[in-house]
Amino acid sequence: MNALILAAGYGSRIAALGAPKPLVTVSGVTLLEWSVRQAALAGVRHAVVATGHRAAEIEARLPGMTFRTGVSLEPCRVPDWSLPNGHSVLAGASRIAGNYLLMMADHLFSAALLKTLVRDIHRARGAALAIDRYVTGPTIDPEDATWVRRRASGQIGLIGKHLAHYDAVDCGAFIATPDLAEAIAAAIVDGAAGSLSQGMQRLAEEGRADTVDVTGHWWIDVDDPRMHRIAEADAPFHLAGIPRELVRIAAA
Repeated sequence: MNALILAAGYGSRIAALGAPKPLVTVSGVTLLEWSVRQAALAGVRHAVVATGHRAAEIEARLPGMTFRTGVSLEPCRVPDWSLPNGHSVLAGASRIAGNYLLMMADHLFSAALLKTLVRDIHRARGAALAIDRYVTGPTIDPEDATWVRRRASGQIGLIGKHLAHYDAVDCGAFIATPDLAEAIAAAIVDGAAGSLSQGMQRLAEEGRADTVDVTGHWWIDVDDPRMHRIAEADAPFHLAGIPRELVRIAAA
């Protein structure tokens, strides 16, 4: 199974921690390596890593991550990483044939969540988004979240950061077919800035954007120092491979 991990952005809200966002550590492991480790548990064997801001530092870490996880990692530099994240999808997806697991490098996911999502890896068209119906959870930042309003069928009706009415939150993990990159490119041609959500909205309007309900599974968007503190406290209970002594410390 293939994956695309987006690790190109600047991460201004967490820049005070010093490292580029994908290399910020939680329980002694970088966010990017956690993405790779958890994806491996879900069956991923090869991943394209879209890089941009401080790309050389991130790319220098990839061989070590491959050695530790068994996942072959292919860097893909985004021509202009200041553009919305859909441009990272366009760059990375061009290196992948067929369907893939799409993840944000600044999100942490339990392996159980990803295993639930990848059951849809062989879908024939469009894309499927992992959604959480618990929209007021402590690991959700309402000022930064991407919201989802579903149709009665469970498909996405609307997706975006500024929805007035919604019933779920975007978890930041997708199953994508080649249709997703095509939808992002088409949205850009029509004048959109090129965000991933804009591509998903285009698929939604065509009835090709599904949801996978992962409510109850642990995940967090580590986007600022507050969420980083929560991740440090919660990760030992939800991520595989953390030393037992760290779990004992967290429980103390």
